[in-house]
Amino acid sequence: MNLLVLLPRVPYPLEKGDKLRAFYQIKELSEYHDIYLVALQDSALHHEALEKIEPYCKEIHIIRLTLFSKLRGIIRAFFKGLPMQCGYFYSYKAKRTIDDLIHKIYPDHIYCFMIRMAEYVKKHKDCHTTLDYQDVLSMGMKRRYEKASFFKKPIFLYEYQALRRYEKNIFSCFTNKTIITSIDRELIPHPQRQYIHVIPNGIDFEKFNYIKTEKKYDLIFTGNMSYSPNVDAALFLAKSIFPKLLRQHPDLKLCICGVAPVPAIRALDSDNIRVTGWVDDISVFYAASKIFIAPMRIGTGLQNKVLEAMAMKLPSITSALAGQPIEGATHNNELLICNNLDEYVAAVSNLLTDKKFYKTISENGYQFVKTHYDWKEIGKVLEEVVNEDVND
Repeated sequence: MNLLVLLPRVPYPLEKGDKLRAFYQIKELSEYHDIYLVALQDSALHHEALEKIEPYCKEIHIIRLTLFSKLRGIIRAFFKGLPMQCGYFYSYKAKRTIDDLIHKIYPDHIYCFMIRMAEYVKKHKDCHTTLDYQDVLSMGMKRRYEKASFFKKPIFLYEYQALRRYEKNIFSCFTNKTIITSIDRELIPHPQRQYIHVIPNGIDFEKFNYIKTEKKYDLIFTGNMSYSPNVDAALFLAKSIFPKLLRQHPDLKLCICGVAPVPAIRALDSDNIRVTGWVDDISVFYAASKIFIAPMRIGTGLQNKVLEAMAMKLPSITSALAGQPIEGATHNNELLICNNLDEYVAAVSNLLTDKKFYKTISENGYQFVKTHYDWKEIGKVLEEVVNEDVND
């Protein structure tokens, strides 16, 4: 059938979780359907983007968001009481393109990726539709509000309240709803949230595959280093956890690997800490590391970085915030879950000094993600969701 897919970002390169989810979902859905893709773009298009996406799409429409369109969208959202990020991603040009495409191809189904794109779809009541909430954006904003400076608090408070209203109100505008974890599903402020389908992310096991190679780093943390939850975690790791570890292990090496590091992250680069910035193949850096650590304190959803590390047989340490969404994985079995500074220090030290414990966590984590996070199997579940109302 004809499947219209709407994305707030072009799903390449795969340096952000939402892009990764979109790319692999499109890849799997293209096995069953003709994909018509409309994606927004607020920066220069990566030179390989079209080459990577075209094999899975019948048509691709990329709409560039200009500074004027973003400002106009944010103002529009504010006066309508909508989340500012819904306004940021709202373009009249994109609306015309989507409406024209709907009238041209009469899609059997519209798949709307994140609530940021919901404004384009909510009035098309005659179409079968699926909204992928992905994460509970309101909860992530609430956590940012709680840690924000005095002057930023009003902005984050407005966005939290607007997102919470929108996540509830938009629910009834879509035939189907999906989300990454059941933990996030329980946070959606709607009385029928139990009907949201849980569709987790997966792992590309061809890319993230165990490689036996020289270990250059004792610890590694990865992610988009301009994203607030990752910045917060990296700073906590480098300025609080790592110094305590150095007292016990003076030669310890830490790698902070990821795109677009903000100045505060770049400033961490030193003899014991390497800040890489963008890398062509992040799996090479996983392979060259002994332990993965992600001390996440804000944000929501499933952390792909933890799954990637586990897939490469890296024993992984994270917080309860990031560990609980990996449903079925347990502390001291598939991964280590820590709640405070001392627990992180103890977890790293145990893995460095106890080879048997290191191997147990490494092997259990690897087997767990192989069993539960295969994109091919996840794609089959998503296909059932997209198809269920069309076939009724």
